[in-house]
Amino acid sequence: MAADWFQKRIVYTVPSMDRVRVERDVTYRTVDGAALKMDVYAPPEPAGADRRAIVFFVHGGPVPPDLGAKNLGVFRSYGELLAASGFVAVTFNHRLHGPADYDRSGQDVAAAVDFVRGGAARFQADPERTAVWAFSGGGPLLAAFFRDPAPQVKAVVSYYALLDEPARAVEGGDGPFPPVLIARAGKDDPRFNASVETFARAAWAKGVILDVLNHPTGQHGFDILDDDDRTREIIRRTIDFLTERLKR
Repeated sequence: MAADWFQKRIVYTVPSMDRVRVERDVTYRTVDGAALKMDVYAPPEPAGADRRAIVFFVHGGPVPPDLGAKNLGVFRSYGELLAASGFVAVTFNHRLHGPADYDRSGQDVAAAVDFVRGGAARFQADPERTAVWAFSGGGPLLAAFFRDPAPQVKAVVSYYALLDEPARAVEGGDGPFPPVLIARAGKDDPRFNASVETFARAAWAKGVILDVLNHPTGQHGFDILDDDDRTREIIRRTIDFLTERLKR
C-alpha cells in the first residue's frame, strides 16, 4: 500500500480545523502490559460551563498491530472536523488485527467509551450525549450498540461498513435503538453493500430511524479518495445528522 495513502485526509473541510485542541496518546486501557492509546480532539475555545457531545470513531480492519490507525490522515482530519464543528472527537487504536479479533476489539471499544465517559469532566464532555461512527471492517463492532442499547448513545454512523452483525443484533433486540446514518459507496465490494441492504431491512422492520446516503460512483473510502461534490455533501449531512441527534 502506497505510503501517501496513510496521510490522505478527508476531502471536506470547515474553518478552524487547524485550531482545534488535541490531547494525544492518552492511555485508555492496558492489556498484558501493552497500552492502548486514544487522541481526544476538542474545539478551539474551552467549553466553560458547557459540556460538548462526544463522537467516537471506530476504525476498520483487520489492520497490522503496528499501524496505529488513529494516526492515519483520515482519522486526524475527522478529529479536527468534528472538533471544529463543536464536538469532542475521540479516535483510538483497538486490537482488530485478524478476523478472530472482533471479541477483544469489542472489549477495547467498550473500554474507550467508558474511559471518556468516566473522565468527561477532564475532556469538558457530556457523557449523556454520545455517538459512535464506524468504518469498513469496524462495522461489526457496532452490533454491541444495538444488542444492548444505551440511552446515552444518541446516534450511530456507518461509512462503507460491514453491517451483517449489527443487522442480527437489531433483529434479535427489543430497542429502543439509536437513530442510524449509513453512507454507502456504489463502487464498493458487493459484500459490503449487501450487508447494508440486510441492515436496512432489519432496521425498517424494527422501526429504527434510518438515513441512507448513497454515493453512486463512490469508492470504498470515498471520503478520502473521491474529491467531488457528492462526497462533500455526504460528510456535511453527516455532521448535520450528529448535530441534530446530539443536541440538548
